[in-house]
Amino acid sequence: MYGKVKDELAATLQEIRDAGLYKQERELTSPQSAHVTTTQTQALNFCANNYLGLADDPGIVEAAKVGLDEWGFGMASVRFICGTQTPHRRLEQRLSEFLGTEDTILYSSCFDANGGFFEVLFDAEDAIISDELNHASIIDGVRLSKAQRFRYRNADMADLRRQLEAARDCRRVVIATDGVFSMDGSYAPLPQICDLAEEYGAMVFVDDSHAVGFVGEGGRGTPELFGVQDRVDVVTGTLGKALGGASGGYTSSHREVVELLRQRSRPYLFSNSVAPAVVTGSLAALDLIAASHDKRDRLRRNTELFTDLMTDAGFDLLPGTHPIRPVMFPGDDGARRATEIADHMLKAGVYVIAFSYPVVPKGKARIRVQLSAAHTESDIRACVEAFAAARDAVG
Repeated sequence: MYGKVKDELAATLQEIRDAGLYKQERELTSPQSAHVTTTQTQALNFCANNYLGLADDPGIVEAAKVGLDEWGFGMASVRFICGTQTPHRRLEQRLSEFLGTEDTILYSSCFDANGGFFEVLFDAEDAIISDELNHASIIDGVRLSKAQRFRYRNADMADLRRQLEAARDCRRVVIATDGVFSMDGSYAPLPQICDLAEEYGAMVFVDDSHAVGFVGEGGRGTPELFGVQDRVDVVTGTLGKALGGASGGYTSSHREVVELLRQRSRPYLFSNSVAPAVVTGSLAALDLIAASHDKRDRLRRNTELFTDLMTDAGFDLLPGTHPIRPVMFPGDDGARRATEIADHMLKAGVYVIAFSYPVVPKGKARIRVQLSAAHTESDIRACVEAFAAARDAVG
């Protein structure tokens, strides 16, 4: 039977290759850092979510080693059976204190946190109103719920109001948004979202994966940046980006919300606990975040320098101040040009990745550059020079 299926799958894979959409994983032969080694070359790394440069921080690595020695390699179970240790509870408490919430629940990833949230709290009597550019994990989580689904245009408050009007008769209503939209590096307008939520009696849900640790005065994310920490009901996030870059995610919210998730959230109930070494390493990362004003300032300066240099060099960047800086290659041949430029840059020792449809809309291909506090000024200037050289070579 598989013979027929094999041919069909091979044809589908060839269609992906022919369309220029095949994702080729590049193997690293070194730790994650601002400078990495691939199987092809040594390279400056401008495509990781390593915003504060903590992925190879010696203090975090040492804390993970201690966790491995004291608490073992893995839990071999789910949380409610025998998969909870003292560090798990401590990390949940620390995250709650850091984010200013009542309680927090850990998941294997933020994808699981988002996937396990909506079906627990919202059913056929309820409504979920989601930004059109929300992360795939929110989209999949919404699909698992039996709630009525509404979608509003990205950051369009007039359209959000229309969807709230349409959902007015529903029992519970939640507005779901990314804090930072990962392909554009743009911020959700949280104050206006919270205003509308309060007007219509809706809850507010924010996935803050691309903000926690470095956005806001204390690195507490977009709710802190916009001064709406006490107006956002649910925050999800990851330990796999700025907070050390390993793995794991969380949902942080009101006490009753978290308690119900512990009882009914399927990715929590049926997935192994986060590994002890990741938990202890993440605790160390939170300690570093509290004293990382210099790293956040450096990240901001690096982002500004890259933006200014690329603009002066004639490249088209989406506007914004987030360290996600999309370099745009519009038009029908944009996907090809972006891919060729990224390939050319890797040969020159600068690691970036091109994105095209269906990850981003047709005609809006881009190379998503991500700055880190670990980058030096010379790193950034080398990246811009590589962009210019690749543009000249590719055309």
